Amino acid sequence: MNIIELDFIIKQGEGISVEFKECKYSVPKNLYETICSFLNRFGGEILLGVSDDKNIIGVDKDKIEQIKKEITTTINNPQKINPSVYLSIEDVEIYGKNILYIYVPQSSQVHKCNNKIFDRNEDGDFEITNKNSLITQLYLNKQKEYTENTVYPYCEISDLRDDLINKARQMAVNRDNNHPWKNLSNLDVLKSIKLYTKDYKTGESGFTLACILLFGKDETILSVLPHHKTDLILRKVNVDRYDDRDDVRTNLIDSFDRIMQFGEKHLSDPFYLEGTQRVSVRNKIMREIASNILIHREYIDAYPAKIIIGRDRIFCENANKPHFRGVVSLTDFTPYPKNPTIARVFKEIGLADELGSGVRNLIKYVQIYSDAKPELIEEDIFRIIIPLKDEGSEKKVGEKVGEKVGEKLTVNQQKIIDSIRRDSSISAKELSGLVGISQRKIEENIFKLKEKGLLKRIGPAKGGYWEVLG
Repeated sequence: MNIIELDFIIKQGEGISVEFKECKYSVPKNLYETICSFLNRFGGEILLGVSDDKNIIGVDKDKIEQIKKEITTTINNPQKINPSVYLSIEDVEIYGKNILYIYVPQSSQVHKCNNKIFDRNEDGDFEITNKNSLITQLYLNKQKEYTENTVYPYCEISDLRDDLINKARQMAVNRDNNHPWKNLSNLDVLKSIKLYTKDYKTGESGFTLACILLFGKDETILSVLPHHKTDLILRKVNVDRYDDRDDVRTNLIDSFDRIMQFGEKHLSDPFYLEGTQRVSVRNKIMREIASNILIHREYIDAYPAKIIIGRDRIFCENANKPHFRGVVSLTDFTPYPKNPTIARVFKEIGLADELGSGVRNLIKYVQIYSDAKPELIEEDIFRIIIPLKDEGSEKKVGEKVGEKVGEKLTVNQQKIIDSIRRDSSISAKELSGLVGISQRKIEENIFKLKEKGLLKRIGPAKGGYWEVLG
């Protein structure tokens, strides 16, 4: 959070989307009611450590981590907030005092706090649990704002894939052995995350669009959304058409896997250590691209989503419901959930992180991968542009390595050098497929390159990696 903007918020005072709460040593008791009301209305910003009269009291420094931990634990407890939510809490110092900033996005679901429903107006939070007309209107507003909530009353459990629901359950349990999905039936899993709900306009209950996109059979998805697809294109040599293509028309979980596989097939993966752990920067970038294009798309729009890998950039675009227009600030932006239910499922199964982390990860890993910054543009079509290094530079480096030892490398040796520069842990078998010669010939050439001082093996045959010298 920018301190200048924070100061502006404090001076403007409380309103329908801003709330101040004193929080010197402990969490305010009514904090969760405010979180619930913000989720149900337009979202908002909560400042802990500021009084109602705009006085910055601050939060005791020794209590900050304890308070943050308590809030995080509570909002993830469905007994307190249902459905549970994931919010980031930022510690900001202003005028020599620490305050905690909480951004609460507008949710696509109606939330309860202690089994009570709260809404928000200019005067603060108010309970509407027994006010049926207000509750109905709240649900109608959610369904109108978020098309992922569209109910399909004629869709049956047999139109979904049991194996996908089981896969999602196992992925969630692998991350948390005590995950609440562990002992639930498939239908109860879907109900717990509001993928089966009631349409308050028609009175009918059924599976939602989000449910069908996540777990539907291919024929079910294409019956509901005939235009649904993600187009994966490689365009490096044949720039007028394509060198490779994958037309993905399936559920979002399998779509994620196919996007990752396409990136692994066509993008280099240079060696990179994060501390003492090797990290695939390529996969980090592709993960953010895949989760963004699948989570934040406006699915009722027929504009096809695309990921195009070119010679000098990755270009992505998808239909969007913009909340502002223009280039997204990479250092100062407000995350907004386009399909919160889909996002929640992705987070539960480990395919996405907390809201807003994707932009931060893209900045970090694109700078490592390309020594450049990504560009995100929010319009009716959302676009991501990720610069890539000139692949020709790797060839030039390889040529210089050959010149260094006084002789020109053979074509196959040059291919081996280039392939190892892209993936330092590549196997002889994989090199054989890439270079187009037998595995025995690969091993002979590697031996010659080692003799010339151009290659060095770091670590054991299994688990080690190659280092190109020079």
